[in-house]
Amino acid sequence: MTNRNAYVTDLKALQGECTANYVRLTRLVGELEEGETREVELIRSGRRLGALCLHIEELAPYTSIIRVSQRGILDGIIDSPRMRVHLYHDVRMAEVTDFQRKRHFDGRYRYPNAHMHQPDEKLQLNRFLGEWLDHGLAHGHTLDLPQMP
Repeated sequence: MTNRNAYVTDLKALQGECTANYVRLTRLVGELEEGETREVELIRSGRRLGALCLHIEELAPYTSIIRVSQRGILDGIIDSPRMRVHLYHDVRMAEVTDFQRKRHFDGRYRYPNAHMHQPDEKLQLNRFLGEWLDHGLAHGHTLDLPQMP
């Protein structure tokens, strides 16, 4: 007997989010090389809120890895968000593969579970990345980032 209320992975939404995140990340990192970092200063109403840090860990023809983190005014008080994102260049998608040093997220989880992951944890992490990158694109400032017309 199956549970009629079981969560079903929304693959279309997940793929859409991963595709949008690929575009966002490639806009933000531009032509960075392996080992380089871009810091996007986050400023709102003239007030510095911190920096979105994008570090190219690996750069390969089909797959690249970017470490995304944030520096801010609460450093040392709270654990700032950080994640590792794999970019799949052949399909133009970016997927969160590591969040706060936790690796491998399933497409769906039974709930409740030992780690208290949400049923759609993978989708939520990729949406969070999208919102984070959108904020950087909307409120970020860096001298070497090309401005949009």
